[in-house]
Formats: sequence, structure tokens, C-alpha cells
Amino acid sequence: MCLETRPTQSTLDQAVSGFVEVRPRLFGIAYRVLGSAVEAEDVVQEVWLRWQKTDRSAVVSPVAYLSSTTTRLAINVAQSARVRRETYIGPWLPEPIDTSTDPEVGAQRGEALELALLLVLEKLNPNERAAYVLREAFDYDYAEIAEILHLSPVNVRKIVSRARKHLSAEQRETVDTAEHRRLLEAFVLAARTGNVASLEALLTPDAVSLSDGNGIRGTARIPVLGRARVAKLATYARLWSEVDVQGIQANGRSAVMIHRDGRPTTFMTIAASQEGIYQLMWVFNPSKITTYLDSRSRSMSALGAPEAQCGTRLHAHQASAADTLGSHLKTGIRRSAAQARPGRGLVNAPAGRGSQDL
Repeated sequence: MCLETRPTQSTLDQAVSGFVEVRPRLFGIAYRVLGSAVEAEDVVQEVWLRWQKTDRSAVVSPVAYLSSTTTRLAINVAQSARVRRETYIGPWLPEPIDTSTDPEVGAQRGEALELALLLVLEKLNPNERAAYVLREAFDYDYAEIAEILHLSPVNVRKIVSRARKHLSAEQRETVDTAEHRRLLEAFVLAARTGNVASLEALLTPDAVSLSDGNGIRGTARIPVLGRARVAKLATYARLWSEVDVQGIQANGRSAVMIHRDGRPTTFMTIAASQEGIYQLMWVFNPSKITTYLDSRSRSMSALGAPEAQCGTRLHAHQASAADTLGSHLKTGIRRSAAQARPGRGLVNAPAGRGSQDL
């Protein structure tokens, strides 16, 4: 026979409230390390399950414990994700997330968040990525990072320094958010009206277009290189025919979502320097479109509620705290994108049909 015990206010209630408070930070760490909101949510869910089973009376700093557990789990997932992404068809891009309500995504600074930088971070090994994220975005000191990664502070300094050098060699100095938005709007207008000359004026000579579709028909499976080819690709008539284009916020920057027949089908953003737009990022993969749409509720909802089990059954005095954990995983990250409504189009221009890959 299972005897039910009544958890006290100082046990489950405190576990829930403490976790909810630090949850944005945990998601922010995991997302930056993994480049995937779905995988980050899975990591945070696993941290919650472990937090329930932990002897919390022995934990000196819940924030440090939860952050450390999240980082280590994210590193483990990143190691296995690298193998899975080797079988991905065509270019792989990080999953974009809505940042309109939480521009820093749980961090002290909005660092290591732009899609272009997350893509470069993928070239670092998981330990290097974690060390860089904790230092640059969350302002952890070297001793704290060393304890999380089970390394010496000297080694952590070297790892972070190496990561900075690698990223500075790969990344260009980006424009501010206002200029980024201006360039994106000019690009969309020129692309929708088929103005190749204007597009070429916006692009750098070595511009590249990356299309993430995981084998979707009509999606380019290799990067498209060069100003002329990228400009020609962007005017692909089928892409802009009978669509609504909605301006959105993603990863701290402006982006657009293209809707066809009332359904979101394509996400697009740019990376730009003072010389112009040097990278186009297109996401056609339906699961990543869904992830973006569902990320809008992430910062306003919490993780799935603890299950009512014998020995941990929730009582009335604990219901409000448990409810704050909500039903995020039930209605969140895997909700159907087909139910989303399109926003107001930025530009309405007729276009014909084409047959080239995007």
C-alpha cells in the first residue's frame, strides 16, 4: 500500500518557486550551447526532474547548482547532436527564437545570441562553447566556470581566449539593430520587386546564402556564393508570389516570416557589416518554423508541472506554486505551425513563377 506523505511549504513549494525564478537563465545557457530551442527545453526539463530528486537542504546555492547541471547536460547533448547534424541534408542553421519579450534570453548581456554567431559557435567543441557562453553572456568568473567544467581556472582562461580568437577570425563587426533592420527591409523590397541591381548594391562581393530545409524539395542543399548568384536567387519568383511578409524579432535582430495561404512557410534574416549584407539565412524546415512560433510563449510560461505521484502529491496549499510551472511542454515547443496566423505584410508586390532552388 502506498502511503501518501504531505510535502511541506519548505520542500516542493520552494523547489518550484526557486526553479521558476532561474529557469530563463537555464534555457539561455542551454540554447546558446546547443543552438536548438527544442534540445534546450529538453535539457531544462531534465534539470527540473533532477532538482526534484536532489537533497536541496544540502545545496548552498540553488542558482549555481542548477546552472552547473544545465551546462553539463547541454555539453553532453551537444556531443551527440554533432553526430546527428552530420546526417542533416543541406546547410544546418540554429533554430531561431522570438526575443521580443526577452532580448537577452536569460543572460546578463545579449551576447552569443545572433544566428550568425551561433552558427560560428558550432565550430567550437562543446566545452569551448560552454566556457565562452558562460563568460561572455552570463558574466561568470573563471573560477566558477572551472568548477562547472571540472577544469582549472588557467585552462578555462586559455579556452575562452582561444574561443574569442576563433570567433573574431570568423565573425565580422556587425551593424547596430537600426541599420540591420534598414538593410533587411531594403533587401526584402528589392527581392519582392525583382530589382537585382538594388540587391547587388546591398550585398558584399563574397555574400553567401544558406538554406535550411533538411532535404525539402526546391531548397538549395549547398551554400550559394557570390553577390550575383545570391541576388539572382533572392528574386526567385515562386518565393514571393501571393505571400504575406511579416516583420518579426529573432535572436535580438530583425527578421521576416513569409506566409503562404495563411501558413508560415519561410523564415529569413541577414547578417550585415558596414560593407553590406554578407550572409542570408533562410529556414524552410517546418519543425524549426514551429519552434520559432512556439518560442513566443517560452518566456511567459514555465516548465511542465511536476507529476502527482505517491509521496509527492500536490495539495491545495501548493497548487499555485506548481501551476506557475504550467503546461509549457504540453502546448509549447511542438505545437502545429499550421495554426499560426500571418501578420501584416511589409510589401505587397505581384510576382511570377520560377524554377530554381532557394
